[in-house]
Parts: sequence; C-alpha cells; structure tokens
Amino acid sequence: MLKKTKILYVVTKSNWGGAQRYVFDLATSLPKDEFDVAVALGGTGEKNAPTGTLDSRLKEKNIRTIFVRSFMRDISVFKEFAALSELITLFRKEKPDIVHLNSSKAGGIGALAARIARVPKIIFTIHGLPYDEKRGLLWRKAAFAGTWITCILCHAVITITKDNHARVRGSYLIYNGIAPLTLGSGEKIRNAFPNGVAITGTIGELNKNKNQQALIEQAKNNPNMYVAIVGEGEKRGALEAKIKKYNLGDRVKLFGFIPASEVLRGFDVFALPSKKEGLPYVLLEAKMAGLPIVANRVGGVGEIEDKDLKEFSLDKMIRETISLYQSKNMT
Repeated sequence: MLKKTKILYVVTKSNWGGAQRYVFDLATSLPKDEFDVAVALGGTGEKNAPTGTLDSRLKEKNIRTIFVRSFMRDISVFKEFAALSELITLFRKEKPDIVHLNSSKAGGIGALAARIARVPKIIFTIHGLPYDEKRGLLWRKAAFAGTWITCILCHAVITITKDNHARVRGSYLIYNGIAPLTLGSGEKIRNAFPNGVAITGTIGELNKNKNQQALIEQAKNNPNMYVAIVGEGEKRGALEAKIKKYNLGDRVKLFGFIPASEVLRGFDVFALPSKKEGLPYVLLEAKMAGLPIVANRVGGVGEIEDKDLKEFSLDKMIRETISLYQSKNMT
C-alpha cells in the first residue's frame, strides 16, 4: 500500500468566508486513498475565541480539526510569538508532508514555524494582497514586507486572480472553483419584504472591506430600494445602528448567516460593493444563479464577469492543486 500524503491546512479564523470555504473544499475533496488531511484553525477573531462554522462543517465531513488557541485577528507582537511557538510544536508533532497556509496571519507565522519545524513542502494561498487595503502608509508598508517575507519562506505560492499572479512573481494561478448549485426557494428573503418589490441582495462577512454600508446609503437616497444583507461579522452592530438612524428597518434587513444557495432566488439583483476582494465565491454563485450583478471591479471581480463559468469549476481547482502538491519542481 502506498503511503498517503499528509496535508495540514492552516487558516487564521474559522468563521465562514472565502479562505475558509477554500480550505473546506480542498480538505473535503481530495481523494481519501491518496491524502491524509487535517485542518488547524483559530476561533472567530480573538485569542481563545470559540471555533466557528468552518470547524463544525469539517467535523460533519469527518475531517480532523486542530484548534490553534493563539490565533487572533489583530496583530499583537507578544501573542504572535505564542502563535509561532504553538505552530512549531504542532508541526513537529503532526509531521505533515505539506503545510498549506491560508490568510495573511496564518501565512506569515505558519511559514516561519514550518521552516523551523523542517516541513518538506510549504504552500501559501494568497486570497487577496493585504496591502491593497485602504489603510495608513506605515501599515501598508508593513503588510507589503510581511507578504513578501512569507512568499520567500514558502516553497510555492498560489494566487487566485490574474492581477495578484502578475504581481507575485513565480506564483501559480489557480482559480477558486465551485460545484453546480442546487438553489433553494429564497422564501426567507421574499417573505421579509412586501410582495412584488425588487430586492437587491448581498452575501458576505460583515466587515469594512465588504462595505455593506454603501447599500444602506443607497437605500437612504432611493425610497424604492429594498436591500437584503446576508452574513455575520464584526460590523453588524454598526450596520444595525445605521439602519435605525435612517429609519430603514422596513426596507433594509440583516439576515445573519445563511448559505448562498438558500437565498439567491430571493434576490432580483446581486450587489457586491466590496472595497477589496480576492476571487469571491458569492459572485460565482450569483452568476451561476443567473442574477444581474452590480459590483465594484476589484480583485478578481472583472475576471468572473468576463470569463465562462467553466474556468471556475471545483474539479478544475482540485486537479490543479493536486498537481502542485505532487510537483517536484518547487523551489
């Protein structure tokens, strides 16, 4: 019997976003007779925070998960050393053949830990370059340096958009992929609004980069606009306050986390007002559902709009990633 390739995926947070879905799809789709898979993940934001949807979904599929207690969203020098130490210990214990890192923090700390632990192959997927965010100059310079140090420490880097591929020299372009959708009725969305109105819907983590507040501002200025915002995240309170401030409770509603397949038929238009994106899964799903799309052309949005959906199949993503895992030409 051939020895299975042992792969350990690492991701900072275990809420349900693009990086988490990517890890889930890879971890659950690799051939079980060839790969032994586990996922190391943090909680939902802060140190020691409870695990989120990614953890529970992986367990439902009998994928082993390992909780990294020291992972947290914000940068803290002392706590990063704790995360580094925790990952070094984990890698030495698990002895993976491949560590596949996802998200900036897991990438930087994980790449250094994997080098120290002498992991044979270290792969990092860039889900969007962090220094593209509209933040202060010093933060962006630090993010730039951290990203490139991470890339140097890794044996291979995957990018998911042509723009990032062109800017990260030597990276492998592998598009995110999705399987065919089985759409639900969307009744939960439709039933929350008056009959016959046109509903603009968006799906995503409630955070600054997703920019859901832009839709609230539009609804404030357009009395005929009805908005469904699906997702959870740190900005929920701020969005609720803005809806209340503008007295838009009848026309703008927050639905919390619901799988895209269950709500897309409840939308008449899909909106993606993001300030920063990688290659958004929700836009692929909206296109597959045949919805009209209004989106900022950031990250890979233009590529999704311009290309045939067959370029973004899950099977294609899995095949190309396995090919990279098996490659002997990594630096």
